[in-house]
Amino acid sequence: MPKDFFRKSLSFLLKQQSNILSAAAVIMATIIFSQILGLVRQRLLVSIFGASNTLGVYLASTRLPDFLFQLIITGALSSAFIPVFSDYLVKGNEREGQKVASTLLTISLLIFLLFGLILFIFAKEFSSVIAPGFTQSQLGLMASLTRIVIFGEILFIVGSFLSAVLQSYNHFFIPGIAAALYNLGIIIGILFLSPVIGIYSAAVGVVLGALIFVMVQAPLVKKMGFSFLPTLSLEFIRSSGVWSVLKLIWPRTLSIGITQLGTVITLTLVSFLQDPGRNYVIFDYAQTLAFAPVVLFGQAIAQAAFPVLSKEKDNPEAFKNTFITSFNQLLYLVLPISVLFLVLRIPMVRLIFGAAKFDWDATVLTGRTLAFFSISIFAQALIYLVSRGFYALHDTISPLLVSAFSTALMILLSFAFIFYYHFGVQSIALAFSIGSIVNLIVLFVLLDLKVKGFERVHLIITTSKIFISSAFTAFALYIPIKLLDQLVFDTTRTINLILLTGISSFAGLCIYLFLTWLFDVKEAGMFIMILKKVGDWRQILGKTEEVIDIKQV
Repeated sequence: MPKDFFRKSLSFLLKQQSNILSAAAVIMATIIFSQILGLVRQRLLVSIFGASNTLGVYLASTRLPDFLFQLIITGALSSAFIPVFSDYLVKGNEREGQKVASTLLTISLLIFLLFGLILFIFAKEFSSVIAPGFTQSQLGLMASLTRIVIFGEILFIVGSFLSAVLQSYNHFFIPGIAAALYNLGIIIGILFLSPVIGIYSAAVGVVLGALIFVMVQAPLVKKMGFSFLPTLSLEFIRSSGVWSVLKLIWPRTLSIGITQLGTVITLTLVSFLQDPGRNYVIFDYAQTLAFAPVVLFGQAIAQAAFPVLSKEKDNPEAFKNTFITSFNQLLYLVLPISVLFLVLRIPMVRLIFGAAKFDWDATVLTGRTLAFFSISIFAQALIYLVSRGFYALHDTISPLLVSAFSTALMILLSFAFIFYYHFGVQSIALAFSIGSIVNLIVLFVLLDLKVKGFERVHLIITTSKIFISSAFTAFALYIPIKLLDQLVFDTTRTINLILLTGISSFAGLCIYLFLTWLFDVKEAGMFIMILKKVGDWRQILGKTEEVIDIKQV
């Protein structure tokens, strides 16, 4: 029986996904696996190097190579490449599509190699610009690590294009699992090389992880019949889908560039604090925890809803109904998680990162920083969905402008908190949350105007019920954790800390589910039904009628 279950489950994951719900399930499964490995990687780093300046310098060294990667590749893949390549597949012109994909990969590699070479040569100078508060020895280490990470990013570009090709063929499991195994490569590098080369082991692990990312996907890409057929002919570029992609990517690329610039400036601001490397570790680790539910729920649900919204763009009522349904479902899922992270911040940090070298002061400060990030977890997740609403209506400019405004607000607030009020690293998390909430509000108002009004009364009532239920959930979490911590459990022991966190979380989420059911929140009934039918998950996913339109993925 277990073997049969495993075989059927593996068959479901490896096959081409034909509907949105099954695709979303596969995406979420691989995201969870990737996040688990990511947390293991973070725990391993801090257990060996502690919340130290050395670890902070390594984390900072990945910023500029990642900035280049996001700017050159992510915009093209997320908003242009997959629809254009998929269009070739739909029209039966697969050979031409492969030629376009190969040419885009070649152009992207050439552009990255050009800027990557400049960064490689002037790594220390660039490091001193984005982290002026680091010492000369820290800047030297940061430059050396940056040069190694650049090689990993080159491989990651190839792997990302292979992922985009497979997703165009409706294969989501292998790209997702390959991305997760990227973290495994870093883990292997740290485990086996850290006793010999110290923090350099993490940078070498990046290269190994990127190589694994490519190798895991290559066999399936080959099986799909994809061939590398590059051409740099200007005539071909102008007359083919290459030019279509290049015309489509600029708004998304600008938006990503603005967001990444905010990330780089955040590093700059942290570098002016005392012990900048240590503070950057705390900021990065708190942000990693806060982003886990954002990516898991926000990205997966938005990605699953995007094709439906795209098909309904000419049917305003259907579009509004689908959007509000997805909005409420996402809010229902993510708001109690925000509360959970806010109340249980210290136990969570201790459980996940509480290695011997991660001292109590670092734990408390990471918990405080996580608390400020938690305020906007719901907003960060919903931004994924609202942005997709604009993209479905072929409007990429509005999200770009709002992103620019909110990023500027975040930077200004961070600057004021650090230099005028002399607050600590947690204040940057507060600025980030304020910027995210403002981003969501402005985006939603603009989308409401664009579609000539959502059904506001129903939306206000539903969201109010969810917020009220979440507020009571906070009390249901806070009271047992205080009582159990002081009267029952010795939380210096890991098993007791797990029990404390588990009991409190279970109590709080039960209260949330009960209250939303009592308030007749439609989403509560839906998730209760799913829980009752969890044994029929394969049949539910397989029978869903909403088919993926690969032009819109």
